[in-house]
Amino acid sequence: MYSYSVKVRNDAYLWGSAGVTADLTEPLLLVVHNDLLGDPVTLSSKNAVGETKLGALQPGECWTIPLLNLRGVRAMCETDSTLTCKILLPYVVDHA
Repeated sequence: MYSYSVKVRNDAYLWGSAGVTADLTEPLLLVVHNDLLGDPVTLSSKNAVGETKLGALQPGECWTIPLLNLRGVRAMCETDSTLTCKILLPYVVDHA
């Protein structure tokens, strides 16, 4: 697990970059938590086709985004909010 924080004002990448030209092929998960004292943050994902609005996180809310086939995840906030992000590699148990 890798953990980091991103202060969002206007527009910021939580993961990825505008300069990335390859989709991720690993099944990673991005867990995003909006600070309790923050403001609402709108999330979107980018892939080879374009950008998809994912919705909004209110203060204190958390959401998990699968990163498979994505190039980036962005956050938009008109004021200031701090998001805590964790990147996880899912562990699949073989019950065979």
